Amino acid sequence: QVQVVQSGGGLVQPGGSLTLSCVVSGSAFDSFQMGWYRQTPENQRELVALMSQNGVTRYGDSVKGRFAISRDSVPNAVILQMNNLKPQDTGVYYCKAAGAGTDNWGEGSLVTVSS
Repeated sequence: QVQVVQSGGGLVQPGGSLTLSCVVSGSAFDSFQMGWYRQTPENQRELVALMSQNGVTRYGDSVKGRFAISRDSVPNAVILQMNNLKPQDTGVYYCKAAGAGTDNWGEGSLVTVSS
């Protein structure tokens, strides 16, 4: 069974930085497309960042140039580096490992950007 475990998040002032981490276990990590999503006030999950199995990345328009998804030094993990955070980045961030027709979600991490 695939498990997706997140860490990181918290409170930061506007202009600050935070890092989220996501570790996947239970299946071959390289078979997954990894993604970060955040919950909108309308209760939708919008794309923040994606990384395909071959390392190609894609970002939501609102975070381009500020956020970066990459593989962590820890095995089977990806991180989301968030820089120059804005109040509108506030929300619950979810990690998703997608592969073999299934979506496996983490439990969510709260990010609050406020002075």
